[in-house]
Amino acid sequence: MTDLAQIDDWLDEMVALRRDLHAHPELGFEEHRTSDVVAGRLAAWGVEVHRGLGGTGVVGTLRGDGGNRAIALRADMDALAMPELVDDRPHRSTIPGRMHACGHDGHTAMLLGAARHLAATRRFRGTVHFVFQPAEEGRGGARRMIEDGLFDRFPVDAAFGLHNMPGLDPDQMAVTPGPQLASSDSWETVFVGAGTHGAKPHLGDDVLTAAGHFLAALQTVVGRRVDPLQPAVVSACSITGGDPEAWNVIPGTVSIRGTARAYDPAVRDRLERELGRLADGTAAGFGIVARYRFIRRIAPVINDPGMTDLARRAAAAVTGADRVVTDFPPSTAGDDFCEFAARVPSAYVWLGNGPARDGALHHNGAYDFDDRALATGIRYWVRLAEQALVG
Repeated sequence: MTDLAQIDDWLDEMVALRRDLHAHPELGFEEHRTSDVVAGRLAAWGVEVHRGLGGTGVVGTLRGDGGNRAIALRADMDALAMPELVDDRPHRSTIPGRMHACGHDGHTAMLLGAARHLAATRRFRGTVHFVFQPAEEGRGGARRMIEDGLFDRFPVDAAFGLHNMPGLDPDQMAVTPGPQLASSDSWETVFVGAGTHGAKPHLGDDVLTAAGHFLAALQTVVGRRVDPLQPAVVSACSITGGDPEAWNVIPGTVSIRGTARAYDPAVRDRLERELGRLADGTAAGFGIVARYRFIRRIAPVINDPGMTDLARRAAAAVTGADRVVTDFPPSTAGDDFCEFAARVPSAYVWLGNGPARDGALHHNGAYDFDDRALATGIRYWVRLAEQALVG
């Protein structure tokens, strides 16, 4: 095994790289500068570079001494469409309305650091594919890379993902089997009736009142139609109906949009059916029409037991067994790493990002990746590759 202390010799460079990425955030499928930086660094360290998968995706391939196994290590590169709210941060975003509010700048820097170290040592047998994925934030980057031939061109025996997590210390990791992230689906119900004068509701259909009844009953889907031992979330997030300047017009349509989350595929199916049933029932009660659709976006991320054990051992080798949390609760957020996990045995782990400073969690305008976590993440990726590719 390699001497991981060597990483300290150039860790400051990786901190500077991470902060440079933070200052130049790019949205999904727009990560042109980020991809250039990634490809340039990989090439400089002797890693074989492949570009164009998923548009702006980059794959770095590194071969050890012999061996037939191959693994994929994945980092996401995209930022979010939101402003950074901390003015005195030296590396704050230079792009208005764009920021790395989920730590993908740190993910990219850590995987680059691991590629640098492994390229210099190559103390593994087999092949490591460093997958720098675009568009994780809801735009389907993982699926695009796969559709462009990711696993056809770079077949692997296993895939691994990592995400930063505030609340854990930067030298802590959480590695647990089973569900890690929920499915992330969207739904819409449009109630359609006859609009009318606000003073003469009996001459039309009050779709706004129907929408109110639908919203009031919405949580009965989770509370009464889903097994109480199975986690699920249904949230209405948008309602649109009528003209704010038309105070005396009852509109003919109202649209409600929201999200649904689950860890179990059967619960996911149940949410789709029950939301449609509630929409149809509400419409029938008011004599109107419901146009309902359920859009499946991201499946749950569920860890493979064997790959989870491998990840746990790698984490313990880096942090010490007492710094590895093995009973960490799953998140109701989503991640399209599920596309990798659906095709090869996979494990997705959490790396501490320190305390939530000023209450800033993921997708908050004050969020920032904790540079103290870089060393832990780089060392984890290195140990994981070495332990996964031992023969």
